[in-house]
Amino acid sequence: MPLFGNSFSPKKTPPRKWASLSNLHLLDRSTREVELGLEYGTPTMHLAGQSLKFENGHWVSESGSFLGDRRELQRLRKRNQQLEEENNLLRLKVDILLDMLSETTAESHLMEKELEELKQHNRRKK
Repeated sequence: MPLFGNSFSPKKTPPRKWASLSNLHLLDRSTREVELGLEYGTPTMHLAGQSLKFENGHWVSESGSFLGDRRELQRLRKRNQQLEEENNLLRLKVDILLDMLSETTAESHLMEKELEELKQHNRRKK
């Protein structure tokens, strides 16, 4: 038994052979639909009273393009812009506060160092 070595070192396991139990991946889409009855429709969802479906990589309203209430859309865009501006202002304030904290911390460390030097200098005189 080694003093400083690892007393437990198991053998490495051999890699597993990849074997799928299902042959579904071998069938093309039309065969899968016929054989298994898997008909995939377009994905749909209901959000805020709107029914949306996913077509050609975009979410589109069931009735065509998203028309919605233009005033509501405009209000939401304006609110979004206000929130982004507020967020930017708050980030700026946080940066300023962090700078102030860093400056105060540095000054505090310098004062502590000076105080310690004065104490040592005072002890040497006595």
